[in-house]
Amino acid sequence: MEYHIYHMFPKLLNLYGDHGNIITLSFFAKKLGLRPIVHEIDDVSQIDWNKIDFMLIGGGSDREQALVTSQLALIKDKLKEEIENGLPVLAVCGGYQFLGNYYQDSNGEKLEGLQILDFYTIAQNKERMLGNTIVETDQFDEVIGFVNHAGETFHELMPLGVVSYGYGNNLTSKNEGVVYKNLIGTYLHGPLLPRNPKITLFFLELFMKKNNYEYNLDCLDLSMEENARLEHIARITNK
Repeated sequence: MEYHIYHMFPKLLNLYGDHGNIITLSFFAKKLGLRPIVHEIDDVSQIDWNKIDFMLIGGGSDREQALVTSQLALIKDKLKEEIENGLPVLAVCGGYQFLGNYYQDSNGEKLEGLQILDFYTIAQNKERMLGNTIVETDQFDEVIGFVNHAGETFHELMPLGVVSYGYGNNLTSKNEGVVYKNLIGTYLHGPLLPRNPKITLFFLELFMKKNNYEYNLDCLDLSMEENARLEHIARITNK
């Protein structure tokens, strides 16, 4: 069975190895007997909404985000409809910020967001949120990643989790990311999926259940990934 992975603007939005999320998802999809097909989208006219099974929107610099905004604006209504209908989406850093109402840069200028979710981001010059981060979650245990952002995101939506080490959405809250239906927005680069195999399986199981695809997770040996995650947590916390 084909599994169509859409990587949005990989030449512009690919900070800190966000492409690794695509590699990891493809790797485990093959292990489960699926045939992953990766679509690298440089123009939104290339999207076949009837085939899309997963979407990654990665992070980029302010300049690159500005370049991509005009393209994403062309599909904001359709993308919102698909997200409301359960499209699995991983949005990282700039990709996460895109989903909100607006991004206000350090000069006070507002860049309109896609307004898919009710939040906003404001760039500040007080303290750059930078470094390894650990997030306590109910669904995925301790999630690890690397953050580097000056924008503070504010919302009342369900977060991915609560930060136990490092930085989250902003300097005043311990919340990190957002979870809305089958969408995960986060500031965690790293990339996220190879470091946190439970999130990878979450996205794959969404596809397999939707398509009544018979699968057995016992065929996956995640011990190496899990040991690496725990080792990384131990190094960060010096335990």
